[in-house]
Amino acid sequence: MKLWNKKVAGATVLTLSMLLAACSGDDEATDTGGDTGGDTGGDSGGEEEQVTITYAAGVDVTGATEALIAAFEEQNPNINVEYREMPADTGASHDQYVTMFSSQSAEVDVFDADVIWPAEFAQGQYALELDRYIEADGIDMEQYFPGTVASGNFNGRQYAMPKFTDAGLLYYRTDIVSEDQVPTTWDELFEAAGTLQGEGGTEFGYLMQANQYEGMITNAIEFIASHGGQVVDENNEVVVNSPETIAGIQKMIDFVNSDFVPSNILSFQETETNNAWVGGQAVFARNWPYMQSTSNDEEASEVAGNVGFAVLPAGEGGTNAATLGGWMSMINRYSEHPDEAWEFVKFMTGEEGQKISAVEGGRAPTIAALYEDSEVQDAAALFANEQFVETLQNAVPRPVSPIYPRISDIMQVQLSQALAGEITAEEAAANMEAEIMAAMEE
Repeated sequence: MKLWNKKVAGATVLTLSMLLAACSGDDEATDTGGDTGGDTGGDSGGEEEQVTITYAAGVDVTGATEALIAAFEEQNPNINVEYREMPADTGASHDQYVTMFSSQSAEVDVFDADVIWPAEFAQGQYALELDRYIEADGIDMEQYFPGTVASGNFNGRQYAMPKFTDAGLLYYRTDIVSEDQVPTTWDELFEAAGTLQGEGGTEFGYLMQANQYEGMITNAIEFIASHGGQVVDENNEVVVNSPETIAGIQKMIDFVNSDFVPSNILSFQETETNNAWVGGQAVFARNWPYMQSTSNDEEASEVAGNVGFAVLPAGEGGTNAATLGGWMSMINRYSEHPDEAWEFVKFMTGEEGQKISAVEGGRAPTIAALYEDSEVQDAAALFANEQFVETLQNAVPRPVSPIYPRISDIMQVQLSQALAGEITAEEAAANMEAEIMAAMEE
């Protein structure tokens, strides 16, 4: 995802996210990781030994990464950080990490991880468990948004520290809908989208992401969670075949098959949503925070100055839910410098590091207190908006599971068939239950 401001050329706050619970790892093996690397700190007397660690992260055009490294090295003169730029395609980065860590390579010490990776990397014995460091340094995990902490926790252990975050929002045309008229439930949105379609030169009442890809899963999780449903619960049990989850799926089906969405909504991803929105074609739209910036680009947007946003609607149970996106920082289990790696992770994900990421890179902090900081608020309009902060605080992760990629594939196929009218919501839930359980047993 991206957030822009006048001081920043561009920033990436990546979605999709996304998160997730299932097979338990081998506790004995988990406890041994990371302790084989020598402690090269300065306890031997004299000057501290110079240590170089390698930090791998995706492409960053904002300069925030360089600023983070420079600030850290100034405070830790005995630790040098080499930055390894990973592909912009998160799938390609993921595959490179898996190849690297499965061979127990120590070439990377610290790496940024999509919020949907930690459980997989923990189960695969790729990542170092961080609890002993967190406890030793007295890190208060309650300062972070709960969903971001949960995304980095697997089997009760913390494997990743929240770095920056993202969550879905409901956009609306302020020249058509006043702030006090913004729908607060899915039923209200359904009615408003149908009633207001065509107003202000629009063609559609609502836009969303319904193509068969990860973005569709983030939309589905929002429908499901807002109706009180889950896919996998906190006990690693598959609970997708429930009345609540079925109700959420049915509501998503209703929207996709309505007359107020584009006829080709099943091909819509974020790009198609953004293009139609800035072209003035819709009254409401679901997308990530970056669309606030593209909406108000006077040179490219036909709706500049007429865009508002709110939390996504509540379901029948009265719950609002936005799917969590964003990135975490993790340590390679096979790092030869785990202590120095932790110092860098602690800095990047602490208040000072996250403030640098927000001010220099426009990245949304995961520490609630930073949204009260005037410099952070000045970095992007969203950071000073109470509704945006509320959305981040209540963001829900996708299933926290080491086999999340498989779970996502299963959900994509079944939900796509349901949205296309090939199966019912009940059949989709039953099929997902059976297939996800089978995948977990494997």
